[in-house]
Amino acid sequence: MATVLLVEDDDTLRETLVYLLRREGHEVSAVADGQAALDAFAERPFDMILLDLMIPIVDGVEVCRQVRQTSTVPIIMVTAKNTEADIVLGLELGADDYITKPFSTPELLARIRSAIRRGQTSGSSGKPKNDDVIEVAGITMDVERHRVRVDDRELALPLKEFELLEVLMDNAGRVLTRRQLLNRVWGADYFGDTKTLDVHVRRLRAKIEHDPTAPTRLVTVRGLGYRLNEA
Repeated sequence: MATVLLVEDDDTLRETLVYLLRREGHEVSAVADGQAALDAFAERPFDMILLDLMIPIVDGVEVCRQVRQTSTVPIIMVTAKNTEADIVLGLELGADDYITKPFSTPELLARIRSAIRRGQTSGSSGKPKNDDVIEVAGITMDVERHRVRVDDRELALPLKEFELLEVLMDNAGRVLTRRQLLNRVWGADYFGDTKTLDVHVRRLRAKIEHDPTAPTRLVTVRGLGYRLNEA
């Protein structure tokens, strides 16, 4: 059983989702606006947040931004906005996944199960930590302390960017396909598409490259995936 914060202003859909989630065995706190969501989150921890973007008082984008300042809890955004720009914005703010309306109930429940499993496996990171320090191409990562330095600059990386960089550094010099990276960072049961990965790669490049428009560290191998160069 997991504790889920459901943020949805459509009364009918909110009641339906509460029923479905409770039928799955989860404990659900349901609210109809963004301020109520922030208040609920401040009062107690949750294992996952299911967050509509178009909600009153405080919109879903701002809710996600504020939650991410203090927590790595899995967030699935639910939105009627299905343009790539809207999806990219949500992912850049730190959402783990998104699903567009209208959606199928089985797909939504599958994504929720996947997000909860990732969040509950060895804490919020979805995998056990170790005390390795990895050094590749001017990047130093202290896995245990969740710290990264690039050319003697310390970076603040959100959880998924940190985990993605860790996988790339562990496999420096090797080409990893998009599916391999999704499996290792988001889990083999991840149902989303590769836009999620591509957004995180762009954000990493903005932080680790001298010129993100002409990357030399994290490069695209056309038709295959990505590679972190060893030097």
